[in-house]
Amino acid sequence: MSSTTRSSVDVEEIDRTTTQYLGARVTLLMVILVSSKQDKGNVALDVARILLRPTAELAKTDIAGHALLALEKSSIRKVYLVGRRGPVQAACTAKELREILGMVTGKAWYVPVMPSTKWVRQGVGTALTNVGDFLGVGAVEYGFARIQRFGGIKDLYINIQEADLQKSPVDEEEMRTSRIQKRVYELLCKASSSRPVKPAAGQRELHFVFFQKPDSFWIQRRERAMLLGFASRRQHLKVVSLSTLSKYEVYIVNFMDSGRQVAVGTGAFEDTACGLVLKSIGYKSVPVDGLPFDPRRGVVPNLQGRVLQSTSGDHELLEKGLYVCGWLKRGPTGIIATNLYCAEETVASIMEDLSQGPLVSASNLPKPGREGLLESLDDRKVTVLPFSDWEKIDSEEKRLGSLKDKPREKLSSWQELLNVASD
Repeated sequence: MSSTTRSSVDVEEIDRTTTQYLGARVTLLMVILVSSKQDKGNVALDVARILLRPTAELAKTDIAGHALLALEKSSIRKVYLVGRRGPVQAACTAKELREILGMVTGKAWYVPVMPSTKWVRQGVGTALTNVGDFLGVGAVEYGFARIQRFGGIKDLYINIQEADLQKSPVDEEEMRTSRIQKRVYELLCKASSSRPVKPAAGQRELHFVFFQKPDSFWIQRRERAMLLGFASRRQHLKVVSLSTLSKYEVYIVNFMDSGRQVAVGTGAFEDTACGLVLKSIGYKSVPVDGLPFDPRRGVVPNLQGRVLQSTSGDHELLEKGLYVCGWLKRGPTGIIATNLYCAEETVASIMEDLSQGPLVSASNLPKPGREGLLESLDDRKVTVLPFSDWEKIDSEEKRLGSLKDKPREKLSSWQELLNVASD
C-alpha cells in the first residue's frame, strides 16, 4: 500500500540526502533550493557542476572514490537551480558562472600570492596546493600560483526563461552600482540567447529558475517516504521601506543586505516533478559569549581583524589582544582565495601589534595560552595531530592518487586518517 501526500515539509528536513539516492530512479530531476542573499550562489553551482559533469572527467580530480562510484551509478540528467529573486540578484561570481555555462576553456590562469612574511608565504603556498587539487594548482613561484581549470561541461543544455531576464528600473540601478551583478546578468542573457530551442535526446540539462520559492513537497508513503516533486510560489521583487517593517523583518532585511528589493510571494504556484532536493541557503554567524556582535551584519565588529568593543564604529575602542578572521570577521562572502587574504590581513595586524610590545588583554582573566588549550583538549579526550602527522596524510593521499592518475585519493574516514598519521 502507498499513498501520496502534499506536505509543507521544512527545507531543513529534506537535507538528509546521501549518495545512496543518486540512482534511485531512471530519470531523476535534481533541485537545488537557494534563498536569502545566496540566491544562485557558488555552492549551488558547484553541486550542479559535480552532478552534471561526465564522471570520466571527475575521475581525474581528487574527488573521493565512494562519491565517484555513486555518481557513476547516478541517473540524474536534469538539474534545476531555484531561487527566490531574479538574475540581477544572483550571488555567484562571474568566473564560476562562465565555467558551468561553457564559456571558458581549460587553459591555465594565475592567482597572485602576496604574503607579508616567509611563514605566511609557505602557509599560503601549501593551502593553495591542497585546496586547489581539484583545479590542478601548480607551484607557487614569483608571487603567483598557476591553476589549471577545467573547461565548461561539454554538451550541456542551458535553459533560462526570457521572461525572468526582464529588468526593472531598480534592477538597472543595482547593476550600475555593482560590476559583478552586471557581469553575471550579462552572462545569463548570453546563455539564454544562444541556447537551442530544446535539448537533444539524452542531453544533460541545467535549468535556472528565478522568482520561485518552494512551498510544499509531494511525499509518497511506502516502506520509506519518497519525494516525488514540489510546489513553488511565484515571487516578485518589492522595494521595501525599513520604516514599515517589524523589528524581526528589519533584522532579516539588514542581514541579507538586500539593498532595496526583497522577494514577496504572489498567489501563483508551479508544480515540479523531482526525485531529489538539496538546499543551499547561505550561512549566518551567531554570537559568541563574551564577544561583541553586530546582528545586522552577522559579524564581530573589527578593524582589519582587530576586534572592536562595540558596533559604534569607534576605531579607538579595541578589545586589546583579541582578533577575528573568516566569515565571523567579514560575513559569508568570497571564495577560498578570499579566506587567504582575509587571514593574511588579520595575521598582519597581529604582527604589527606584536612589534609594539607584548599583547595585553583588556580582561583581567588569566590567559593560559597554548598550554591551556592543549590541557583543555586533553580533558575532552580530543586527539591532537601535529603538522608532521598531517604531512604523512598528505603524502599518502598523493601516493594513492598517483596509482590512479589522480592528484590525490582522499582518505574519507577518521580511522583511515589516524592510521596513516600513527605509522
